[in-house]
Amino acid sequence: MSFYSYKNANPSCCPGLVNGNVLDGLNEKICIQVQRVYDSCLQQEQLSDVDVVITSYAQVVNNCCCNANGCCSNETETVPPTSAPVPPIVFESCRSSAMDVDISNLSVERLCDRPCFARVRGTLEIPIDILFTDSRCVEYIGKGVVRVAKDVLLAVPDESIVPFQLEGMASAVCVAGNYLGNNTFRLTVCVTIVLKVLAKVEILVPSYGFCPIPPCEEFADSVCDEFFSLPLFPPASLCDEGSLISQNAGNRCSNCGCGNTGCGCNSGCCGTVSR
Repeated sequence: MSFYSYKNANPSCCPGLVNGNVLDGLNEKICIQVQRVYDSCLQQEQLSDVDVVITSYAQVVNNCCCNANGCCSNETETVPPTSAPVPPIVFESCRSSAMDVDISNLSVERLCDRPCFARVRGTLEIPIDILFTDSRCVEYIGKGVVRVAKDVLLAVPDESIVPFQLEGMASAVCVAGNYLGNNTFRLTVCVTIVLKVLAKVEILVPSYGFCPIPPCEEFADSVCDEFFSLPLFPPASLCDEGSLISQNAGNRCSNCGCGNTGCGCNSGCCGTVSR
């Protein structure tokens, strides 16, 4: 099972919401090593007429897979191309292939008039997968890079033995594109970019102790599991019927039908109601 499985016998020892006093169970202070985020910023923009050259490509193959029950589905995989694409090439779609991106030509210039801030400049290189077809309707996927120049202000910590570092993460999706020739596509891309100032640090935090790891729950198409997880007897209603009636005294009769068994429907509203 997992931490969040309904079969877990001891959910109070697992990650999740705290019931009662959040301080109950804290029994030690521990030192953990983490990446601390000193500052970050987000930018979203549309880039038009971006020329991207694919450096490699693979062929996309659709496989029809059927299980023992006769249910079939199409699954795709990439294989080495059996032949080069035959023009004309038709663009289909593209999107980023990884969230973490490289930053080239990185420059960090501290500002004398704004202590703790710096001008951060660099070029983010976002890897993307471009899906296209040739004249034979053979589908290919090509690898390329979208380069985005950034010039922003970020708060940076003072110099220390453990240095800070700049990292970027990005997501991109194409809204339009066409093939120019010479393995080059001209794209219109929507990009979301996050820049972060990070350092690997050791932080002292309160702890509830180690997590007891429950055994894995094997996947099974058992239709009874959900049924067996229901309570044996109907739970008592949590509705405060009196308060609901007082809150809706002006219109409770219009809200209650004579077959309604909900909270707030009583004999004064509907006559005798079957519970």
